[in-house]
Amino acid sequence: MRTSSRGRALIEQREGKRLLAYKDSVGVWTIGVGHTSAARAPKVTPGLRITDAECDDILARDLETFEAAVSKATHVSLADHEFDACVSLAFNIGCDAFSGSTVAHKLNTGDRQGAADAFLLWKNAGGKPILLKRRQAERLQFLTPYA
Repeated sequence: MRTSSRGRALIEQREGKRLLAYKDSVGVWTIGVGHTSAARAPKVTPGLRITDAECDDILARDLETFEAAVSKATHVSLADHEFDACVSLAFNIGCDAFSGSTVAHKLNTGDRQGAADAFLLWKNAGGKPILLKRRQAERLQFLTPYA
């Protein structure tokens, strides 16, 4: 499964788009749409600058990684809005964290409401609940079919 154009736009909105490397809220060097060196090339270093086209290419490659992780971790059929919300979560918390998450576990047991509610468990970054609004938005996206 692939992230829909709507899902991609929501990830871009949540992450923001910056063409000059910066430190995120927990001090990790980041560029483009939430790209860090943990994902894959390019390695993000102070002063790194990319073009808009490079940013789009990096995001497309990064999404492939997280789409594969969500597909591997979930063993049930997902609607586009559910898949996109899971990819958004995985994009932010990482592949391994998503694979071991209550979200994935609840999905695989058929508890979609429990999976939706479990998005809210991932509200902290750097020990602070700074991601609650994002998780609420992802939960709503997961629960709301696209028109």
